[in-house]
Amino acid sequence: MLRMKEVYAVPNRHVRYAATKAFFGTKMTEGSSVHSHGVKMLSLVEKLEDLKAGLDNDTYIDMILQSLPLSYDPFIINYNMNGLEKSIHELINMLVQYEATTHKSEPAVLVGEASTSKAKGKGARHWKRKKGKRTAVTATASTGGAPPAAPKGKGKGKVGGSQRSKANDVCMHCQGKGHWKRECRLVANEYQEKDSSPVIA
Repeated sequence: MLRMKEVYAVPNRHVRYAATKAFFGTKMTEGSSVHSHGVKMLSLVEKLEDLKAGLDNDTYIDMILQSLPLSYDPFIINYNMNGLEKSIHELINMLVQYEATTHKSEPAVLVGEASTSKAKGKGARHWKRKKGKRTAVTATASTGGAPPAAPKGKGKGKVGGSQRSKANDVCMHCQGKGHWKRECRLVANEYQEKDSSPVIA
């Protein structure tokens, strides 16, 4: 009878060793689901209990906490500092709640927030200051960021962008052709006569 117990004890010892090794060696990878990790650890605990491994609840809790990644260090510190006494099921639920409140995705970029390092694509807007005012200049990638030429306005002495001809123009002073009033010699002579005329007291 004793011999039969020794024979059957060898497989149980091997199974318990494998279960203990799996429980102590299981580590949660950063970014994975803490719920899935908790369920896996719980199944290993139940298996060890069936094999009568002799571990108490505190040891199970400590090993589960040690299996967590570095991002759960604040949770572990808070749990130990407050001296919490929880069951394995309660601990897993606390970890799931902690994951839901702290492990969130990165926030989206705000609308209108653009990179200041370089412009992207066509139609990038660069801002420059001119006489205290900020004006926007549109640049394209094909021109290397150079702004397009400004549209031609109505320049002095220009019509439609070409030099205005005065061959057929009539002077408003002497009614002569080929010059303007500011170029008229009669106007210049009249100014000279006014300057040279004596002043009557």
